[in-house]
Amino acid sequence: MQGLILIDKPENITSFGAVAKIKRIAYEKRVGHTGTLDPMATGVLPVLLGRATALSGLLTLADKRYTAKVKLGVATDTEDITGNIISETKVSVTDLQLEAALKAFTGKIMQRPPMYSAIKKDGVRLYKLAREGKTAEVEAREIEIFSISLISPLNNQNVFEIDVHASKGTYIRSLARDIGEYLGCGACLTELRRTYTGGFSIEDCVRLDTLNEENITEHIISEERAVDYLRKVSVTEKQAVRFCNGGQLDLERLKIKALKNGELVRVKLNDKFLGVGFADLEKNQLAIKCIINKEEGL
Repeated sequence: MQGLILIDKPENITSFGAVAKIKRIAYEKRVGHTGTLDPMATGVLPVLLGRATALSGLLTLADKRYTAKVKLGVATDTEDITGNIISETKVSVTDLQLEAALKAFTGKIMQRPPMYSAIKKDGVRLYKLAREGKTAEVEAREIEIFSISLISPLNNQNVFEIDVHASKGTYIRSLARDIGEYLGCGACLTELRRTYTGGFSIEDCVRLDTLNEENITEHIISEERAVDYLRKVSVTEKQAVRFCNGGQLDLERLKIKALKNGELVRVKLNDKFLGVGFADLEKNQLAIKCIINKEEGL
């Protein structure tokens, strides 16, 4: 079985757990998700099956959109409501102050990822160190918050809801933490829903609990949809043979202009998606990133 299936991940299950269920009902060993969601988070989780799993790393590059609820006055070790409370502070924040805080975190900013994350430090996942009660120096990195808009203002429980459009690598938990620190009262995430990633919205998704062995094929779409954002290059049959057998293609013989060095492109023979190549301008070649489908007889 091969292709892409868009899951609306439920709460209280890991992304790995969602993949494990797809493996069981699809009878396919090669299954992978494209961007982890925390157990408490819900929403868009693209899952690739079969040879399409080679595209997994490309989907993680996409920007994402979330709705998130944030509680002011409470800080936790995990930066969300599931963690241990490390501080509680009285909240006296006005709507204008909240709006100013959201504006302050719009654009390119430096963000320090949370200790409870899958980032590795000296070869060890940070969350493993955190569970052992250890700490590590976590370097801030540049991310971009394209927009933050207020969905619901601060209520009497000191909770507000926002819509966030952000670049890859953005931790919404850490955004909540930083907003709380900016306002001087601390904060943590209480709900998170991913509504968009890689060109797919929540309306495109199927609920995990509705999938079974009988209907899963109805929800599998072409894996090419996962890389629709890449430019397309059409090849001849001879070029397709070379590409599918691991050979580079001469850029001058391809009908695609103004490629940037390292740029990824979809490689197609007529309507068949063969895989992904990348431009090697030094050698004037289109090199292979991954091969997904081979034309009959190749």
